[in-house]
Amino acid sequence: MTKKKTAYSCQACGAVHFKWSGKCSDCGEWNTLIEEFEEGGSSHFSRIDDKKNNKNQSNNKVNLVGLGGDTQDFPRVESGIKELDRVLGGGLVQGSVVLIGGNPGIGKSTLLLQTADALAKRKNQVIYISGEESTDQVRLRAKRLGTVEESIQLGATTNVSEIINSIKPSEKPTVVIIDSIQTMFLEELSSAPGTVSQVRAAAGELTIFAKKNNITLLIVSHVTKDGQIAGPKVLEHMVDTVLYFEGEKDLHFRILRAMKNRFGAANEIGVFEMNDIGLNEVSNPSELFLTSYDRDTSGTSVFAGIEGSRPILVEIQSLISPSFMPTPRRAVVGWDLNRLAMIIAVLNNRFGLNLFDKEVYLNIVGGLEIEDTSADLAVACALISAARDIALPSSTIAIGEIGLTGEVRMVSGLETRLKEAVKLGFKNCLIPKANEKNKNFSALKKSLPEMNFHMIHHIRDLGKFFGKK
Repeated sequence: MTKKKTAYSCQACGAVHFKWSGKCSDCGEWNTLIEEFEEGGSSHFSRIDDKKNNKNQSNNKVNLVGLGGDTQDFPRVESGIKELDRVLGGGLVQGSVVLIGGNPGIGKSTLLLQTADALAKRKNQVIYISGEESTDQVRLRAKRLGTVEESIQLGATTNVSEIINSIKPSEKPTVVIIDSIQTMFLEELSSAPGTVSQVRAAAGELTIFAKKNNITLLIVSHVTKDGQIAGPKVLEHMVDTVLYFEGEKDLHFRILRAMKNRFGAANEIGVFEMNDIGLNEVSNPSELFLTSYDRDTSGTSVFAGIEGSRPILVEIQSLISPSFMPTPRRAVVGWDLNRLAMIIAVLNNRFGLNLFDKEVYLNIVGGLEIEDTSADLAVACALISAARDIALPSSTIAIGEIGLTGEVRMVSGLETRLKEAVKLGFKNCLIPKANEKNKNFSALKKSLPEMNFHMIHHIRDLGKFFGKK
């Protein structure tokens, strides 16, 4: 009988152990070791000490070339969805592998089905492989979305070998879509689909095949409860582009963010609106995020941020409530809780606003996740406005990073932010005084005569808008 070798793979980091334990010694996660089997003497998780193979391989050489030599351009194919093309850096690069992750029900399959339809209408050959739905189920969803392009080839399988054997490179398919990688498996491995070894091996086989035949590969991936791509971390290193589909299922818009892109800028975003017939592109997301903004309400402010190369204006809401608890609650949606605690401490010591005995709630309207530190000033304005029950001057935006000493530091991309604000009718801006040192600042003020500039050097300068201590 064929001998089976046993090993235990960590489902969090992919490390292989030859003895089970409750904790992975590599990543420190608990209860993540899963038993896997490999038929025969050759194993994907063991080193093969074959002198004959090593002897044959020793004659292989790598062709070395000069760094300054001629380069080959990577042609792009426009998907027909402008927001997706923006995130990818101008379109799909031929021969590239794109990994798309997101929470269940967020719209990954919907986006790719609409992308397949748009590509097919541009005379591109598209193959859609579904490992989670039957062909009839995919057809029903396509009819609901209005994406029934006849030239799209549809298949339902989870066997990687069947997928590779069914794709004929001679027919030159432009794009192959795999939905999803966690359902795919290789017959050579005895472990179940979705395990670390199967995900790694299946992705590797598909990637090699796509690059060898210059086929663009779009792969859907599940995510863990922490929002990370499920499977081994090496999966993200194997592909050329990693996209995350963000947003709340209860809200009507979605954000597609590039976390890694070998052919474009990372952190670029595309905005979509979900409705009954699929995803619609949002060309001006600032208008979407400010739809219900009331300019004369206390506890609100508007921040002009930059996501990738795109300026976006978002509303920041704050609520201050008395608390009788020893440790008042702090709740944040869309921002860093630790940074909120820092801003509260700075306001107490540098501005004279005591919030230590109050409950503080902060919300970035629309579910957008903000990591830009230049949102500090807008957050501080929202907190002061809520605590003092005084609204900011009408049509005002705030931009600036706050230090522990209370100073407001210089921000980048000021011209792009302010032009977007003027486009949406904002006439006042609170910006760092340190930006006056920029040699182009005078020209910027002249180019925006309708904007009133309020220079903030220290956080106490906000007293003229909300009253003194």
